[in-house]
Order: sequence, then C-alpha cells, then structure tokens
Amino acid sequence: MRRNDIIRVMNTKKLISDYLESARLMQVATTKDNQSWTCTVYFAFDDENNLYWISLPTTRHSKELRGNEKVSGTIVLPHGPGDNVRGMQFQGVAKELTEGDEFQHALDVYAKRMGMKETRKENILNGTDGHTVYKIHPTLFVLFDTLNFPENPRQEIIIK
Repeated sequence: MRRNDIIRVMNTKKLISDYLESARLMQVATTKDNQSWTCTVYFAFDDENNLYWISLPTTRHSKELRGNEKVSGTIVLPHGPGDNVRGMQFQGVAKELTEGDEFQHALDVYAKRMGMKETRKENILNGTDGHTVYKIHPTLFVLFDTLNFPENPRQEIIIK
C-alpha cells in the first residue's frame, strides 16, 4: 500500500469515529422473505466501532435479525440544501445480547452515552424492562463526505 493510501485510510478511520461520536440516530435495515424493513434507533459504539442499541424483542426488526443476522444501515450528520453532505452506510452482522460479559459491556456503553438512569439499566439487566440490547459488528463502512473528500466523496473501509 502506498503512503498516500495509508494516510487516506487512517484519516477515513478517524472520520468514522468522528461520525459515530457526532450522531445519535442510525437507521438499521433487516430483511425477511426477500422484503426489507428499516427502523431508526438511538445508538452507542465502542472502541472497535461495534454499534449497540436497545429495543423490544417483539419489534419487527428484532424478530427479523434473529432469522437473518446480516443487516445494513446509515448514519447521516445533519445538513441542509447546499451544505456539504457527510454520512455513512454500513453493513454487518447483528445479534441480540441477553446475558454475559458482552451484554454487560454493551449495556454499559449504551447507558453511558445515553445518560440512562441506573434503575433503568438494572431493569434491563434483570429482564423486567422488556428491552434488550442489540449489537452490530460492522464489516464495511462507506463514507460519503463532500467536505473532507470533495474530489471523491465515496470512501470505502472494509472491517475484518
């Protein structure tokens, strides 16, 4: 890989973190029987850019990801007509977390970012809230950023 390519990839990975920090909502797309469904959720993320949200297990998107773990989504920073467009799409593997260290980590990350009250967090942990935690491990991020990459706004980063 050439030096300029390495610098571009490093800058793009930094932008991914910046986007995740700047946004609070993401759209997640699930599918069942060759029909897609999109929902909007508040999200949190960790140092590996895993994405977390809470939802009721009875929602359509929760049911669908149990049958097909492959999801995609978008995170767009607010902008208006004539402004630079900054956002990203992602694809990855999603799963419902119900117990264990991964569940605790995800809930801690989400609760901290969203300012969740300790009582609500405890209710989710002990199963009395009704909500559970979901995780997406992204395998691909595609940035569309006319501010930082005016000549080529589409930047693709594959995550291992």
